[in-house]
Amino acid sequence: MSMVDVTAKPEVYREAKAKGTIKLKPETTQLIRKGKVEKGDPFHVAKVAGILAAKQTSSLIPLCHPLPLTSVEVNLRIIDDSTVEVETTVRTKAQTGVEMEALVAATTALLTVLDMTKQYEKDEKGQYPHTVIQDIRVVRKVKEEDA
Repeated sequence: MSMVDVTAKPEVYREAKAKGTIKLKPETTQLIRKGKVEKGDPFHVAKVAGILAAKQTSSLIPLCHPLPLTSVEVNLRIIDDSTVEVETTVRTKAQTGVEMEALVAATTALLTVLDMTKQYEKDEKGQYPHTVIQDIRVVRKVKEEDA
């Protein structure tokens, strides 16, 4: 087991975009829209959490290279009555890509939305039958020669 040796690879511009969603109760998305979530604004906290997570990816994923990230964007939006979507874009000039950083940022942002809203998502038994994090994926990858 080892990290992939990228010593001979040139540093080039790289970018990755990832997306994912979280299904919530319609009542929960209304609380987000109205700014009535007791813990605060889930979108603002999720953006910061996603950025921090992208920067820590190599500490979380054992064989991932530490990269000098030059930009991390995290955007969240409500796309229907019960779905929040996150889209992350991570950029660098490095010897390897930033797909994992984009995925970790998206996943962490979605987990943060859950953490901020879980009190509204619980049923009478303390379970989360309506809450689903799903479709986390890389939607775009760019290398300098592709740009």
